[in-house]
Amino acid sequence: MSTSSVSSLSHVHDVVYHQERYTLRRRFIRGFLLRQIGFHLLVKADVHGLEHIPAAGPTLLVMNHIAAIDPFVVVGVVRPRFVVPMSKIENYRHPVTGLMARSWGAYPVRRGEVDRQALGSTVALLDQGYPVLIAPEGTRQIALAEAKDGMTYVAIKAGAVIVPIGLEGTDQFPRSLKRLRRAHVTVRIGRAFRFRTGEQKRIPRDELRHMTREAMCQLAALLPEYRRGAYSDLDRQTTDYLEFVDE
Repeated sequence: MSTSSVSSLSHVHDVVYHQERYTLRRRFIRGFLLRQIGFHLLVKADVHGLEHIPAAGPTLLVMNHIAAIDPFVVVGVVRPRFVVPMSKIENYRHPVTGLMARSWGAYPVRRGEVDRQALGSTVALLDQGYPVLIAPEGTRQIALAEAKDGMTYVAIKAGAVIVPIGLEGTDQFPRSLKRLRRAHVTVRIGRAFRFRTGEQKRIPRDELRHMTREAMCQLAALLPEYRRGAYSDLDRQTTDYLEFVDE
C-alpha cells in the first residue's frame, strides 16, 4: 500500500464537516456524564502524560483496545481538546453506544475491509485540526495484534502528530459493578511523534509496514508486558522513521 492508494478520497461522512455543532453536547457529556458520574461512580482513572497531547493541530491518538469503554475513557480524560473517535458501525445499532456516538459526533468505520469513507473522514478531520482517536488493530484484543497500515497512511496524508495511549484495567468493567467497586483504570499517554518521509511522495509497502511497526512499538512500551503481543520484543525496536516533537 502506498500513500497514493487512497489519494483521491472525497466521499466522507457528513458529521466530519459539522463538528462545531457538537461543542455544547461534548461539554455536557465529558464534564457531567463522564467526569462527574462515570469517573466518580464507575471508573477510577489514573492518568499519566497529559502533557504530551499537543495544544492544537492535527493529532492522531492511537490506543490499544481491550474493552468497550476504552473510547469513553479516552475522550473523558483528554482535555481541554475534544477528541473525535472512530467507532465501529455496529455500535450505531446499539441503543446506548449508538446514542453516545451520535451525540458526541463520532464517525463510523466498517471493519474487515478497507473502508475508504472512514479513511477519508479521518484525513478530513485531521486536516481541520481535530484530534482523532482510532484503534489501529481494528478490533478489541487481549494483547496487541498486527496493526493496519491505515493508521500510518492517514497520519502521513494529513501531516498529523501521533500520540500513543496505553490503557489497562478497562476490561474490569462491568464486572467491577458486581463487587460494588469502581474499575481501576490506568491511562498512559506517550510522547508525540511524526513520521519521517523525506521527499517521498509515495511510500513503498515495506517502508509503510516499518513505520507502522515503529509506531506500534511506542504504544507497546506503555503497556504491561503481557499486553504487548505482536510487539513484545521492544529490545529490537527502532525509531528510524519517527521524529519526536519534543526533541
